[in-house]
Amino acid sequence: MAVPRTPMTRQGYERLRDELERLKRVERPSITKAIAEARAHGDLSENAEYHAAREKQSFIEGRIGDLEAKVGGAEVIEPPTGGDRVTFGSTVLLADDAGKEYRYQIVGSDENDATKGLISVLAPLARTLIGKSVGDTVTAQLPGGKKTFEILKANFPRE
Repeated sequence: MAVPRTPMTRQGYERLRDELERLKRVERPSITKAIAEARAHGDLSENAEYHAAREKQSFIEGRIGDLEAKVGGAEVIEPPTGGDRVTFGSTVLLADDAGKEYRYQIVGSDENDATKGLISVLAPLARTLIGKSVGDTVTAQLPGGKKTFEILKANFPRE
């Protein structure tokens, strides 16, 4: 059975990979040392430092496992640099009915950050935009209700 691949931009992949390396090379050895120091203090049943360090170790190991799965299953897709059709990785400029403009890049689900203009490929707006072209008008069912946008521009460098 094939391993399911998760689409991701190069920046998103590198960010996850860097976090994984930091956890393995810095955090893991640091917490191991903290556990050893707390263990040296004696009675473990009443040792708050030891229990806190073990809890942090559990969190770090869980995050390492999660990141290894995400990095291992990533399919890095370079964003398009031309054309007027919206695809994964596209940066789009939209205008709503009131003329307000919005700039988004369609990214993998582990990369989304709406405050930075990064929307998940699984988000309702992104699903509505995929396959459309500059000049098209789209209506997306968003959490706040239906909203209509015109695609003004697509596949340009993201600032």
